[in-house]
Amino acid sequence: MIPIAKPIIGKEEQDAILEVINSGQLVQGARVQEFEKRFAQLCGVEHAIATSSGTTALHIALLAHEIGAGDEVITSPFSFIASANCALYVDAHPVFADIEPDYFTINPVEVEKHITPRTKAILPVHLYGQACDMDPILEIARKHNLTIVEDACQAHGAVYKGRPVGSFGTACYSLYATKNITTIEGGMIVTNDAQVAERARLLRSHGSPRTYEHVALGFNMRTTDLNAAIGLVQLNKLQKWNSARRENAAYLSTNLEKIPGVVVPKVRKGCEHIFHQYTIRIQNRDTAAQKLREKGVGVGIHYPTPIHLQPFYKQLGYTDSLPNAEAASREVLSLPVHPSLTRSDLDYIINTIKEL
Repeated sequence: MIPIAKPIIGKEEQDAILEVINSGQLVQGARVQEFEKRFAQLCGVEHAIATSSGTTALHIALLAHEIGAGDEVITSPFSFIASANCALYVDAHPVFADIEPDYFTINPVEVEKHITPRTKAILPVHLYGQACDMDPILEIARKHNLTIVEDACQAHGAVYKGRPVGSFGTACYSLYATKNITTIEGGMIVTNDAQVAERARLLRSHGSPRTYEHVALGFNMRTTDLNAAIGLVQLNKLQKWNSARRENAAYLSTNLEKIPGVVVPKVRKGCEHIFHQYTIRIQNRDTAAQKLREKGVGVGIHYPTPIHLQPFYKQLGYTDSLPNAEAASREVLSLPVHPSLTRSDLDYIINTIKEL
């Protein structure tokens, strides 16, 4: 079986873990601080705050921007559910704007249509490693005095017109096992706003600026030096791994775009897609996915149900009609693109799809 994802944890990561264990400093130590510093440099920002997951990063980021009850947060319906759930966690209301069908990211034109006096933030999702169209989103935010919280959980190292994703507002990353780099589990908030960074640090650690002093209602959403040690090693490999993903994606597209019924992913002009997922649109998607798995090709469907059509959101009263997101959910199929693939693996994937 060619897996859809393959986390790479080698001897360097193992040695880094053992070094932390032997040091006796396991939580919120020097390695966490160094990892935060290095991650901020990756994104071209001043501050990075490590958390326990991408979801907790999104949760804390909204709280740090004082988004709460009665506020509306405009986001994408075509994402992992945490993108919208984080608004509910702070008693805000997620509002869904439809996507651009070519890129699967939120459509700025649709964003502006959904702005009301209650709108407080835009939460664009850089899906699959593809940057959202940030210039018009920034203009909309300036025009209406809105906060931008980027969901960059799948976009480690992605670039929009020469500028790192994650540098357009406060941004959140996931470091889950299948991401382009991992700490096994973890998250990161990045920002240039010193006040937001200070509040985020308080909130992730019981609202405590120093031991046994609590100035706010906070959470236990910290990471560990064990996780950070892995992350530091992985950061050194990110550029190489992202390059391998782009090369694999280019090879797949060159061969798959010739096949009737297959639409290969497009890359936004002037941007660097880092292909967390390589996602095609294909006719008879469910049948194709089943046959590929039977032939030993691991595939994923990201995502089979848009968030606004999830049972829980229907219970909340969502009745939106978002045709582009709904069409994508019926057609998208993610193929292996990770750095461990060989040319033989890629050829097998291509030939198997041709046989369909």
